[in-house]
Amino acid sequence: MIVVSDTSPITNLATVNQLTLLHQLYGTIIIPQAVYEEMASLGYAVPGTIEIMTLSWIETRPVTQQNQVNQLLNKLDRGESEGIILALELGADILILDERKGRKVA
Repeated sequence: MIVVSDTSPITNLATVNQLTLLHQLYGTIIIPQAVYEEMASLGYAVPGTIEIMTLSWIETRPVTQQNQVNQLLNKLDRGESEGIILALELGADILILDERKGRKVA
């Protein structure tokens, strides 16, 4: 199963020490490069940052169709935009987004 996640589901679950739920439910979780960069740029104060850097079951992947991402940037942030396009590129079974606007666009 291919599962792509945005930032907030990871940080929210890490905040309550339940990030492993994603692994238990789905095995490997893929995050777009923008999500990784967003979390890493904010430092270790952001819950889940250390985990995305160290856990083997969280993989970071780049988006190849940046022009598609750019078309979504007028509606969504970069992490959500890359998440949607990466999910399409990979033929993901599940895209985990918590914001209503992002889910509507997806």
